[in-house]
Amino acid sequence: MGPPVCFFVIRLKTNTVYKVIKRQPVRKSTGVIADHVISVSSRGEELRLRRFGYRDPETRKHYVFLTNHFRLSAKTIADIYKERWQIEIFFRLIKQNLRLKSFVGTSENAVMSQIYVAMIAYLILAWLKFRSGIDFSLQQMFQLLQINVFDRRELVELFKPPDKACDDINNNYGLLSYVS
Repeated sequence: MGPPVCFFVIRLKTNTVYKVIKRQPVRKSTGVIADHVISVSSRGEELRLRRFGYRDPETRKHYVFLTNHFRLSAKTIADIYKERWQIEIFFRLIKQNLRLKSFVGTSENAVMSQIYVAMIAYLILAWLKFRSGIDFSLQQMFQLLQINVFDRRELVELFKPPDKACDDINNNYGLLSYVS
């Protein structure tokens, strides 16, 4: 049996039954408390997995992870697990904001093309928000773009606060706005 094609990192359930095969040395300064190769029975088959304990230095919480990846350091795997939430949030935002409810075409190529275009639009908007420091949520930015899809003006102008946008328009046309 060759090495796995797909790797996983999961939290160990407290009631999991396993047998420690090998204890590996750890550097506790990295937050890794223990690193073991274990054997777990699943559906009559023995699986060799890696079990390691990790204490997050920021939150001081203790985690026990299982993985089928034996080459990466335990600290790297713990960091991967920690960052997965950012990926989950990213995909949740995409699902909420892209609103891909129906497709123009139904072939695999047409559907994939529409998903790619929607993702590219989302990423460009996220990049614009990041670079410009616009104080709108991505959802608000999408709504503004949908409302103003046929307006010809700079994107940054679209996201200016209303008073600033009105002042700019008034100044461009030589109009004065008086506050009474």
